[in-house]
Amino acid sequence: MTRVQFPDRLLWGAATSAYQIEGAPEADGKVASIWDRFTTGRDRISDGTDGGVACEHYRRYPEDLDLMVELGLQSYRFSIAWPRVMADARGRVNQRGLDFYERLVDGLLARGIRPFATLYHWDLPCFEEQRGGWERRDTAWRFAEYAEVVARRLGDRVQDWVTINEPLTVAVAGYLVGQHAPGRRNPVRALQAAHHLLLAHGAALEPLRAEVSEARVGPALNLFPVLPQRRQDVWIAERLDRLANRIFADPILRGRYPRPIQRLIGLLDRSMGPEDLALISQKVDFVGVNHYSHIVVKRGWPPVLGFRVGAREDPEVRYTDMDWEIYPQSFLTTLTWLRERYGNPPVYVTENGAAFRDRLDADGEVRDAARRDYLAAYLVMLRQALDAGSDIRGYFVWSLLDNFEWAFGLSKRFGIVHVDYATQHRTPKTSGLWYADVCRTGGFDVTETWLQGLLAGTEDAALDLIEPEDLQENAE
Repeated sequence: MTRVQFPDRLLWGAATSAYQIEGAPEADGKVASIWDRFTTGRDRISDGTDGGVACEHYRRYPEDLDLMVELGLQSYRFSIAWPRVMADARGRVNQRGLDFYERLVDGLLARGIRPFATLYHWDLPCFEEQRGGWERRDTAWRFAEYAEVVARRLGDRVQDWVTINEPLTVAVAGYLVGQHAPGRRNPVRALQAAHHLLLAHGAALEPLRAEVSEARVGPALNLFPVLPQRRQDVWIAERLDRLANRIFADPILRGRYPRPIQRLIGLLDRSMGPEDLALISQKVDFVGVNHYSHIVVKRGWPPVLGFRVGAREDPEVRYTDMDWEIYPQSFLTTLTWLRERYGNPPVYVTENGAAFRDRLDADGEVRDAARRDYLAAYLVMLRQALDAGSDIRGYFVWSLLDNFEWAFGLSKRFGIVHVDYATQHRTPKTSGLWYADVCRTGGFDVTETWLQGLLAGTEDAALDLIEPEDLQENAE
């Protein structure tokens, strides 16, 4: 056996989001979010469920806090529901909603668990959507006002803040393909939403730092390699990488959009000014990285998109229950790209995990060896990135609990803890018990044969996203 050991300074945690676990959609003055409305539409959620109950975390949070202690978590990344905190379009604050998050934070601190708060994980209040939502730049300033309210209440106890979670998913799934709330299908609106989400990130930095002593603030970006299926597909892969990765990372970390995208956004959003990028590119304390897999593309139809997403031509390719390829090398590729392109910013891996078809066995156990093996393989790549010099500060597994998986409803299970939705009983899975040992000891054991097979070819994988054009842009 070989020990994979991590530095003592690495923070170990788990992540969730409000709409996916809290339930209680009308409790204590909460108003409707775009997801409360979206899930009422016919055929929008694959299994017909919604987040009205989810994991009942709003009422069961003391039980879940004790579960975090049982799992040895050092930190917990949760999100705050904007419609639970702000009561209406006039800016009235719902103090009872804030009370819940105060109780949650106090409960974490009492158990020695570091709170890591996310301000926006996709649940925009309906009153903001009625005023134009992310298609209007004014929403960014109202987000900053909401951030100030939360920071003023919790900032004496919470130092770690994520502003916006996965702006790419919000823009693409919510405004381009319509699979997520608010269900738009318009490329112009998607680009406008992308820019305004970045504005919201920048606008929130000042109030957070004003209200929170020693604040540590950053975005959570879903980053992944875009790989060409064939040599002739390199051109389309490089351009899709601009629209998936660099459209958000470049403005935040380099102060500009990739050149063709900046011209396009300037045409579509005529109110965009030179001060926008200065606001967006204020120094962040870390970059949150959400990573699960990569995508493989080739040229195709329809010409509006100009590409098709496929799979690597490898008979041994394995997939999760989300049909995402299990390819740990893509994690190393992403972390290497972030280090090389952006000057090695501090990183927290704010999400990493996998959905599988788990089942509760007759003896009350959930044996999810596939998830345990997935996590072990991706953590080996994290260790490789650390060895190469990446400044990685922490790792949060997605997710603590099985939960409401957006357009897939309750049909996809990402948790290291099984939730019986009929009884709300929680059962730590094999992967959860394994991860608990990782949290407590800072490492895990693997066979030498498995490790060597996993590491084969990682030298090439780490260079997948470093294109000649990137090197030229860095030189400029």
